[in-house]
Amino acid sequence: MNIMPGVSPQTTNQRALRTLMFTQFLSAFADNMILFITLAVIAKGGFPGFYIGVVQAAFLLAYVVLAPFVGAIADRNAKSRVLLAGNAIKGLGIVCLFAGIDPAVSYAVVGMGAAVYSPAKYGILPQLAPDEHALLKANAKIEGYTIMAILAGSVCGGVLADKSIPWALTACLALYCVSLGLSLLIPKIPGNANIHYGKDALAFFKDLACLFKDPKTRFSLVGTGSFWMSSAALRLAIIAWIPLHLGIESLDRISMLVAVTGVGIMIGALVTPLLMPVRKFYNVYWYGLLMFVVILLFPLITNLYATIALLLIVGFAGGVFIVPMNAVLQDEGHRMVGAGKTIAVQNFVENALMLIGVTLYTQVSGMKISVDTSILGIAVILALFVLYLALQSKRAAKL
Repeated sequence: MNIMPGVSPQTTNQRALRTLMFTQFLSAFADNMILFITLAVIAKGGFPGFYIGVVQAAFLLAYVVLAPFVGAIADRNAKSRVLLAGNAIKGLGIVCLFAGIDPAVSYAVVGMGAAVYSPAKYGILPQLAPDEHALLKANAKIEGYTIMAILAGSVCGGVLADKSIPWALTACLALYCVSLGLSLLIPKIPGNANIHYGKDALAFFKDLACLFKDPKTRFSLVGTGSFWMSSAALRLAIIAWIPLHLGIESLDRISMLVAVTGVGIMIGALVTPLLMPVRKFYNVYWYGLLMFVVILLFPLITNLYATIALLLIVGFAGGVFIVPMNAVLQDEGHRMVGAGKTIAVQNFVENALMLIGVTLYTQVSGMKISVDTSILGIAVILALFVLYLALQSKRAAKL
């Protein structure tokens, strides 16, 4: 680990955490700009309306396919350099869009970069956080910064794409380059040189089985996966729901409304240490239940301010829902199979479920089933997962 002379390791880690937060903010900002820029490309390119689901599925498929490999990459190498590589691949995806390559293919390249980036982003936290409480706070902060980036990136992506797609893509590429440069300021903590990519990639499914065998990590994997599955499908549904229920057609205003959910998640993530201590993580299912109830109300709403309120509540509940489970999964998984491998398994589970959710929504949209019915279906699927968590909570509480 590279430490400046006269500077304590604790101070170095604190600086590294701040740099990591800013690096993650810029990278996630650009990630969310791309979605709305891609929406504009689809609209102007004459693609069918459901093609946004195809594009999103391509992104998620890259995550799922690479999951067995990226954990080993993150654990063998210095995670700060893996962050650099992930941003470089994301930038290549932007170049593909510039070159006029199909949006689904281009977005899949961005997905490859995100798949490489994610295990290092979360896997480095246990290396920099001195204890369990600090790890929870670091998770809350990184989720908060990520959601701030989702909020700002979604709005900026919609606004810039309405004005000029090339300029919007240029801004994305610049953000990835700055984030890439900042990752060089994070200490280069050596990885485990004994890890072999091929062998450890084959061992991925053993790691998956190991984490699902443990009640704590299984609870967390199912919980976070169900949240992101529902969120991915709900975001696409809300993009289609807004013009029908609120009469809003412009991409910049739609992006602003979608970003409201991000505000709620950010608030929820930041207050999680006060509302939901790590030792009581098994009670998060109550916030999942709140999400379910609020989602059921969307088909009844035609008022802008009521929509904003519901989006805020859904986001807030989601933020409190996922942060404790992330912290528990990282803390337990770090000891069981390794930090990078744990995040790779988490990414695999979450993105596989998101892929299923987005694919189902895309199929339903292609069948001309109403958006309201789709939203109710999303709520029902979330309710089934929450019911499972509720049934498992007593067992998790005893551990």
